[in-house]
Amino acid sequence: MIQTVRKAWAVPELRKKIIFTLLILLIYRIGNAIAVPYVNTDALGTYLNSMGTTYLGLLNAMSGGAFAMATVFALGIQPYINSSIIIQLLTVAIPPLERLARDGGEEGRKKIQSITRYATVAIALLQAWGYYMMMRNNGLLASGSSGIWPALVIIVSFVAGSSFLMWLGEQVNEFGVGNGISIILFAGIISRVPSAVNTMITGVRTWLGVRGGMTVDTLTEMGYTATEAQNLIDQALAPWAVALIVLGVLLLVVLIVFVSDAERRIPVQYAKRQVGRRMYGGQSTHLPMKVNMSGVLPIIFAQSIATLPVTIWTFIGIPEEGTVAYSIYSAIDTQSILYMVAYFLMIIGFSYFYSTIQFNPIEISNNLKKNGGFIPGFRPGKPTSDFIAKVLSKITLFGAIYLGIVAICPLIAGKILPIESLAIGGTSVIIVVGVALETVQALESQMLMRQYKGFLE
Repeated sequence: MIQTVRKAWAVPELRKKIIFTLLILLIYRIGNAIAVPYVNTDALGTYLNSMGTTYLGLLNAMSGGAFAMATVFALGIQPYINSSIIIQLLTVAIPPLERLARDGGEEGRKKIQSITRYATVAIALLQAWGYYMMMRNNGLLASGSSGIWPALVIIVSFVAGSSFLMWLGEQVNEFGVGNGISIILFAGIISRVPSAVNTMITGVRTWLGVRGGMTVDTLTEMGYTATEAQNLIDQALAPWAVALIVLGVLLLVVLIVFVSDAERRIPVQYAKRQVGRRMYGGQSTHLPMKVNMSGVLPIIFAQSIATLPVTIWTFIGIPEEGTVAYSIYSAIDTQSILYMVAYFLMIIGFSYFYSTIQFNPIEISNNLKKNGGFIPGFRPGKPTSDFIAKVLSKITLFGAIYLGIVAICPLIAGKILPIESLAIGGTSVIIVVGVALETVQALESQMLMRQYKGFLE
């Protein structure tokens, strides 16, 4: 990977694209530090830290911590991602959109992109309104910030920031190394690495202090409140736990890289046919089927739906302890067993859903038949499509279980260890590794194209 980046940097054309991409990321990081007015950022950060394992914690991680600081880029690129997924699903469900995507060509692609942009603004507006209502209901606004004008400023700032990020991603696609939306998401997640390292260092120091006789009483005498003292002691992290976390992340990266490149290759044989005086066909090839076709999308969708009840409760206010509503809230909380089971099953369901959208056995079987291809041992037509569907079902099951394990293990680790950010670590690692691999592949493709151009010229 490092060697590929070095070779790309040596090419003047690719060097300009890399520099342009870095400048876009610099603008993104500057925007992440510009706070929206009328918000009590200290109180908001404290509140969202307590919601680290909810969907709000996922939004905060994807935005590079901007969500907890209420900056202009607080919504991050999530509205565009959700809009793209929704339009993709509607393209399959609505025939006019399907015809536009299939037969519209470049003009159809532009129309779908335009629809996606409008949907992004609508989703950003809805999320910004919900974000403002959460801050207002929980007293997280600055003093004297009630009224229509502060609400309008806050909501418009969030929507404008999300729309500007969408535009930045498109600029990276056109003038940078490509894959702009994913790169912005990648930068947001990576920016939280120093904070995570600092949290672990603080946890180890607290653990050493607890072993040295630090108690709630001693911390209270130092000026901490009883609640703050107890929270500090609860964050104590043993050195062996840090080593275990680092080892787990490395193993997770190896597993993600292995599964991302893993594929099932179905052998395909093409019959010989004579056209005029020339003989065509007769060669052997294969039909590749990736183990994880849908990437991280099933995790994002499953987490969005599984955490929806808790997120709505968070927006309108958490119930008081001792009430029936609080018992229901605790039962479906993101740290409960019920949530983990539902989350795991939803990941498997969405994995099958996306695989059927992206890989149609009947269409592939018909294409093979039209081109004179066949799978050895199976007749063209329905037997071939049934065999492909059977293989697809097995491959998808393995990929879905892999995604479920990657998503659930950090949840379990976050429940055992006093680091709430571990609960969303699996999703973040999948995104980071996936984007890194895709970016390197894009650079390799551009270097290969440049070599072909030089040869042809």
